[in-house]
Amino acid sequence: MAYVATRGGEHAIEQAERLFRSDLGKISAARVSEIKTSLPYLVDRVMGEASLYEPDLAALALAQAGGELSEAVLLLRAYRTTQPRIGYAKTIEQADLFTVRRISAAFKDIPGGQILGPTLDYSHRLLRVEVLTGEDYVPEPVIASETPAPAEQPSLTAWQKAQGLIADHATDDVAPENIPDLTREPLLFPAPRAHKLQSLARAETGGVLALGYSTMRGYGDIHPTVNELRLAEAPVRLRHPNGTVFNAGRVRVSQAEIITKSAKLELGFSATFGWNEVKVISAATLDRASAQDAPHAASTEEFVLYHTEPVESSGFCIHFKLPHYVTFQSSLDAIRRVKADNVENGKAPEPVNEKEPAL
Repeated sequence: MAYVATRGGEHAIEQAERLFRSDLGKISAARVSEIKTSLPYLVDRVMGEASLYEPDLAALALAQAGGELSEAVLLLRAYRTTQPRIGYAKTIEQADLFTVRRISAAFKDIPGGQILGPTLDYSHRLLRVEVLTGEDYVPEPVIASETPAPAEQPSLTAWQKAQGLIADHATDDVAPENIPDLTREPLLFPAPRAHKLQSLARAETGGVLALGYSTMRGYGDIHPTVNELRLAEAPVRLRHPNGTVFNAGRVRVSQAEIITKSAKLELGFSATFGWNEVKVISAATLDRASAQDAPHAASTEEFVLYHTEPVESSGFCIHFKLPHYVTFQSSLDAIRRVKADNVENGKAPEPVNEKEPAL
């Protein structure tokens, strides 16, 4: 859709930006650090949707954007494009994850056991209003277990395959540098599975939830059961030029496997940067739904992947605020010409909708 670029009024445009930034106040390193510390799940969401794991930069983007998520993701993605790629990390194996939380809704007794980890799933949602009157809210200390769970947990899917519950499909052993990269290659359809999972990994959380929920409640064909959900820290292993493989650190990741209730057990999968449970459960549901032959939007790969892209979708929506004077006025001129022709030819004018202003 064409629109006219704003011309003139540079002073007004500059002052509008200053007004926005003045509402946010001073941005300091201490403020960025506070955002990173106090809003870790929001920082995780920005990193996941921006495809860049850097908590300091994600917190800075949130501070700069005043907490507006789409703007923060855009800032971080824009920064990402300026950075060179210096290497490819080794493939992350599930059994190597430093697991903080691991649950299954499908099986009670799973190899390694269930680990609740940090969650509000079983808590009352109470607003601590006393904080507003000056009383600090201090969380109760965690009591360490006498027998802590092992940090590394086995793959539940591998156990299910060994039991003959899930088919063990052959997989290609592809080097990390040969995996299609959605950040450098356009999304084409039908999308390679690597592109589909990457697209869902950096999709907008609310959009993924909306479409995933639509198929969960019966609009589509997938009613999921969580086979396994993990919050973990994944090792980033790189190969040094001298050939040595070393650990460059760890990143927070979420992953979910959902299983369908049908004649045979089928899995859907999703993983993303940061801890974001609702996103990976919804995305795994959409992954499974896209493999079904169903005439539903949430089961259509192209519909799901295009419409959950945060930067493109928010950018297209926001662009409608920009001047569209020429195209809109041309439409009005066409309407006026039709009305004038009708009057000239003696046709009765169309009734005016009283709920809308007359042209």
